Amino acid sequence: MMNSKTMVIARRQFASYFNGPIAYIVVGLVLLILGFLFWETFFLFGRATMREMFRYLALINYFALPALTMGLIAEEKRTGTIELLLTMPVTDAQVIVGKFLGALGLYGVMLLLTLPYCFSVASLGNLDWGPVFAGYVGLLLQGAALIGVGLMTSSFTDNQLVALFTALGASVFFFLLDKFLPFFPAPLVGIAEAVSFDFHVESMRRGVIALRDVVFFLSVTALTLMVAFRALESRRWS
Repeated sequence: MMNSKTMVIARRQFASYFNGPIAYIVVGLVLLILGFLFWETFFLFGRATMREMFRYLALINYFALPALTMGLIAEEKRTGTIELLLTMPVTDAQVIVGKFLGALGLYGVMLLLTLPYCFSVASLGNLDWGPVFAGYVGLLLQGAALIGVGLMTSSFTDNQLVALFTALGASVFFFLLDKFLPFFPAPLVGIAEAVSFDFHVESMRRGVIALRDVVFFLSVTALTLMVAFRALESRRWS
């Protein structure tokens, strides 16, 4: 699946972000909001830590990534270019994985642009880079899962706004699950906690990379990509 055709689609998708304003607006706003929230509270803690930055960025992701993914398939459907793409010698799986990797590449650039915050904190105190590495792993896994959710919802419609709000609803739902645990019946508490995104990213914010959290995010990513593949595949036969 990871062949030259997949990478061509990924590069095309990555480059397309910079042919319009979406990438600049979303990434710029994310960095601006993150910088404001992080530095506003950083000096209150009196220690060199990036945990709050990871917490804020994980929260921002629930809103920013649906905006980056809303047009992945929906815009192709609206303009009719999806028909041209599907007539080319590429498989549906290559299209889905290529689109996913293109969006993930842009998200990776956004994460790289937050590194100056880490170096700034390191210049102010003795920053432990172990938790920083774990925090970025957590953000990357969370981001991949959210991109998968956004790609899935984008594959259901040809309307970007519908894709955006559907992805937002799903993302916020998975974020809020563990916030309402006291209201769940006892038998459902464990299930709600297990499928909460924030529950799984929390340990990595503290510097612990647990296998269950890695498996969870990879499973969500794989499942959403499979659903998107089925949605795109059904279009060939409709």
